[in-house]
Amino acid sequence: MMNAFLVALGFLTRIPVPHHVFDDERARRRSLAWYPAVGLVIGALLLVSHYVMRGWPPLVAASVLLLLWIVATGALHLDGLADSADAWIGGLGDRERTLAIMKDPRCGPAGVVALVSVLLLKFACLASLSSAWPALWVAPVLARSVLVGAFLGTPYVRAGGLGSRLGDGAGQASRIALAMVAFAILWLGWHAWLATAIVLALFAWWRHACVARLGGMTGDTCGALTELTEVAVLLVFAAAG
Repeated sequence: MMNAFLVALGFLTRIPVPHHVFDDERARRRSLAWYPAVGLVIGALLLVSHYVMRGWPPLVAASVLLLLWIVATGALHLDGLADSADAWIGGLGDRERTLAIMKDPRCGPAGVVALVSVLLLKFACLASLSSAWPALWVAPVLARSVLVGAFLGTPYVRAGGLGSRLGDGAGQASRIALAMVAFAILWLGWHAWLATAIVLALFAWWRHACVARLGGMTGDTCGALTELTEVAVLLVFAAAG
């Protein structure tokens, strides 16, 4: 159980974990159920950082908080967002072309625009939040929870990809984890409920788009989904005050 959590933590963040846990095949397969817990860890780091920076000028604090968020995750999901944006536009509706562009390590104009847009939105939201703690919990947790839903409910189109075996051994545990997240959201008020509803709609739309274009998802499309989810949650909390 602990190895599975450490695998999830080591994969989704840059927090150091013992390297030997990645040699545990059973732990790798069960790590999916721990993705929401990793979101809690990221949220805790952000909340502690926000508390330390209380009293700082809002724009400075938002900039540092966003930078820490990027460092904590190693820009893993931002990379997927950029690759997906380039591939979706450059792929011209063709499945094989879209997948080929996703594998290209270079970042094109669409990827740059997507990165800048998402980072600007996150920065603006962080600078505008009147009460940051619910958003800093909900955003990373929901963003990792939708990954659980994606891996359980959508075909993975790259047979040798990093996520190709994730759903094999964690189905029941992952569903329990999602149920716990849903129960926790109930205690956070209407902002969290609205954010969850919007995230579910976003997930349904992105899943449909991926299945229609690719026949399923890839690691890059999951990264894009994670970033879009975090932005959606922050926008709800910032707009609601």
